[in-house]
Amino acid sequence: MTASAGPLPSTAQVRIDHESAVHLAATVARDMARRCGLEGARPDRASAVASELASNLHKHARDGVVYVQPLALGQGLEIVAVDRGPGMEDLRQCLADGYTTTGTLGTGLGAVRRVATDFVIRTRAGHGTAASARIAAAPQPAAAGTGMVCLPADGETECGDACAVRDTDSGRTGVVVDGLGHGEPAARAARTALRAFDTVCALPLPDVMRALHRALRHTRGAAIGVLRMLPGRAEFCGVGNVRMCLLSPEAPRQRVESRPGVVGWNLPTPHVRSTPVEAGQLVVVHSDGIESRWAHSPPPALLRLPAELLPAALAHRHRRSRDDATALTLTVPR
Repeated sequence: MTASAGPLPSTAQVRIDHESAVHLAATVARDMARRCGLEGARPDRASAVASELASNLHKHARDGVVYVQPLALGQGLEIVAVDRGPGMEDLRQCLADGYTTTGTLGTGLGAVRRVATDFVIRTRAGHGTAASARIAAAPQPAAAGTGMVCLPADGETECGDACAVRDTDSGRTGVVVDGLGHGEPAARAARTALRAFDTVCALPLPDVMRALHRALRHTRGAAIGVLRMLPGRAEFCGVGNVRMCLLSPEAPRQRVESRPGVVGWNLPTPHVRSTPVEAGQLVVVHSDGIESRWAHSPPPALLRLPAELLPAALAHRHRRSRDDATALTLTVPR
């Protein structure tokens, strides 16, 4: 089983609305890398990657944001940059060393691709760009096909949401936790749920939910969704305002609501929904800090984003800023 040593920091958000934000993004990335246990030159590499991505947003993009967060699987961090345009006319040319439109050395995206353990980018001329660069302690093939974002409500220093992914003999299992309310009490409930999840994540999903219910009895409680990927199907067990959505490149295939209740207070009988899935599809689980209407008629470009980029894109365009917001994506393996 792949497990963490304990709860990791939530996502840090840096809005690139001024030149000084480029330096801030670099500083946040270096600090997050150290908090994620990266050593040696890796924190400086993370800082350089964040600086390059943020600089591109400042020079070329509109409404740009850099998200910095721990990896959902494995030891390391991820830097995700998203914007609302104008996008790149020729992505291959923009990734080539020496290419520039601003008279600089033109080593930005090419350098990011070389330094990062994994690098994923998508762009659409006139609409925007999303890029994910991961800096890991070692190559992490198991982390491919996963993505997350976990943001505190505006004005809060702690996030009452949390999420995690674990690989066990029972299958890849993810959890999204939305502690009731905001701030430190909600964050304490979320941390308690993650600690309990680490010990029971290989159990059948109803047993996982019952164990989390017992663990949260002395907290304010939480809404929780647990997802397990199995050959040919995805299983989901949810309580409260956590939703699951199965996506394909053409359209959302299925949306699953959780049962009413509060884990830790009034747990309904856990009910598992099993959904047939096909290789390459994405499954998204998110808290109500992400507006549910995004899945009613999403643009095709959103549906075609890989798991590494979709959560940040959802947060950038469909987040309720007054609430903690989490989205977790898993790809159906091929």
